[in-house]
Amino acid sequence: MLIAWAVTSGGGGGGRDDAKPGGSDPVESITPGPGSSGPAISQQPGGRDESGDESGSGGSNGSGESPGGASDGSSTGGTDTGTGDSSSAGTAGSGGGGSAGQRVPAGSPLPECKPSAVRLSLRTKVSYGPDDKPKFELIAKNTSSAACKADFGPKSAVLTVTEAGGEDDDPVWSSKDCPAAAGPLFLKVPAGATVIHTVDWNRTLSAPGCATPPSGKAGPGTYLLEAKAPGEPVQRASFVLAKD
Repeated sequence: MLIAWAVTSGGGGGGRDDAKPGGSDPVESITPGPGSSGPAISQQPGGRDESGDESGSGGSNGSGESPGGASDGSSTGGTDTGTGDSSSAGTAGSGGGGSAGQRVPAGSPLPECKPSAVRLSLRTKVSYGPDDKPKFELIAKNTSSAACKADFGPKSAVLTVTEAGGEDDDPVWSSKDCPAAAGPLFLKVPAGATVIHTVDWNRTLSAPGCATPPSGKAGPGTYLLEAKAPGEPVQRASFVLAKD
């Protein structure tokens, strides 16, 4: 009986021992599961690297462009002031041997030209085409043996344009009506030399005292040009504005 009890207790203990390791086996089989999931997650940063490549390529678009038209359009256009005239001192001299008209300040020690020492004349073309800008030349010749300065300012050497055969004698344009610069314009006239002062007329009309002139421009026809300067006889010329 003792032998039988020993065999029975040994078998039961063996059964209980087998059960304990059997219960531990499922636990051991679960623990490597989380461990294997680690490397599976570690592959996800590769996807983040791809999204970074896309954002980098997008940021390079367009930001470096500059407008090519920024250097264009600088244009140097006409300089008409709307006053109807622009003055310039032309090269002077008879036969091309004279000196150019040099502008000098009003306070220059150079004496002013006396009417007896300077001969003033007026010159313009006989006819101007529809697109031509008439040019009027005031010519001063110093007949004395000393240099002097002559005032070619718009209120001293006054130029007027009148329509020939018009209803009245009022000029259609005058250099003294509303000049851009009303002050004197002294040019040096060397002894025995000739100085030419040129005035361009853009065919606009004028009114005394900068009043509003009639609209439009001088039309085709014959016009009379007149120049007056202190102490000088009146100089006259005529010209034609041709039709289209």
